[in-house]
Amino acid sequence: MIPLSVAQLAEITGARLDQVADAGALVTGPVLIDSREAVPGSLFAALPGERADGHDFAAAAVAGGAVAVLAARPVGAPALIVPDVLAALAQLARSVVDASPRLTIAAITGSAGKTTAKDLTAQLIETLGPTIAPRNSFNNEIGVPLTVLRVTGQTRYLVCEMAARGPGHITALCQIAPPALGAVLCVGHAHAGEFGSIDEVARAKAELPAALPPDGVAVLNADDPRVAAMSRCTAARVVTFGRSPGAEVRAAEVTLDEHGRPGFRLLTGGGSAPVRLRLHGEHHVTNALAAAALAGELGMPVGAIAEGLSAAVARSRWRMEVTERADGVTVINDAYNANPESVRAALNALAAMARGRRGFAVLGQMTELGETAEQFHRQAGAQAAQAGVAALVVVGAGAAPMLAGASAVPAWRGELLGVADGAAAVAALRQRLRAGDVVLVKASHSIGLERVALALTGEAEIPAGTGAAS
Repeated sequence: MIPLSVAQLAEITGARLDQVADAGALVTGPVLIDSREAVPGSLFAALPGERADGHDFAAAAVAGGAVAVLAARPVGAPALIVPDVLAALAQLARSVVDASPRLTIAAITGSAGKTTAKDLTAQLIETLGPTIAPRNSFNNEIGVPLTVLRVTGQTRYLVCEMAARGPGHITALCQIAPPALGAVLCVGHAHAGEFGSIDEVARAKAELPAALPPDGVAVLNADDPRVAAMSRCTAARVVTFGRSPGAEVRAAEVTLDEHGRPGFRLLTGGGSAPVRLRLHGEHHVTNALAAAALAGELGMPVGAIAEGLSAAVARSRWRMEVTERADGVTVINDAYNANPESVRAALNALAAMARGRRGFAVLGQMTELGETAEQFHRQAGAQAAQAGVAALVVVGAGAAPMLAGASAVPAWRGELLGVADGAAAVAALRQRLRAGDVVLVKASHSIGLERVALALTGEAEIPAGTGAAS
């Protein structure tokens, strides 16, 4: 981060110093919330968690090199005492932005694809100058300020991923990291149970284009009517992307290779160029187009964009992560998260990758769908059957309606298994898999089905009970 003294940090946050021997001591970063990651010059933010309170690990962080602790109460170590640690993190992050006039911020939101689009965007624009982007899915009220606080005096671009679990969340994140460019990928049923309806989800996502300045750029998906309609709620110039004929940044001639990796011709106002993604699944075309539009607005020529997209790799784990086992079995770990739209996309990718081979789908619960949960789980089961899988393994009681959905597809002749947990799913698959088979593992992150994929690839064992959410 930009070096700041303890005294300067106190002035920014309004903190009271406790047991600080030298207020001139410099914090050079990183700012962290895990005491095990403390290094000399760092600042430890003591946040309360579901299983532990960061205040209990303050001394360990200082022993590891942290200059001080940002805390809500004395911790027996050098500390900046504030009423609200999370609010103080936001203040610190915004102060870093305000002290970085050369910094350009691009933000990305959407019901699916945010992390992949963020990773693709970062890999493109980091060729233009020093770039900071979040690790994995640091996209909430904790992750965004922690990402911003990685900015240094040399940083030219900041790519932020922004999520919402309720109205006003994206607006608050935009106040921490005010974007000049904002991309909205799609509006889906993720978190619809928390918001109440998909229209409320759309209103929440629209907070990003609404926050953009008049000289900013709103990058909107022309293929999603709810996203395209957001052009009415922004003062920024609008650039559209998609496969629709009227999109300004467009994909044409989309194909899939034998590994389910999409290729297409990228069409822009500045010309066209061929792209062959290394990512698996046709749905990544949308993510690539959003990244291309953002990079193009920052001055990157179409040839360089196409070359960069073709070279880009998956930087975040458990998102269509493909492992080829030595025995010829392909495991697709897409278990970081799930909603109706992303499950459909993953099943389409499985069908493409398993063409001529046997496909297995291991599906668990999609959370936060509210009253629509049974409907969408039935639909997912039917989609798996329609994708022609050799077997559908449904894990846990919460996903049980998938069994009825698959059973209702009369033409399907695959095997249908309902198992109690991830360990049972692994056992069932080990009895059935043979060389050439392709296995997809997909569920909401809280279900923990990534452990099923890791067990199948030999990376980890899986405890009984994993994936057994009700």
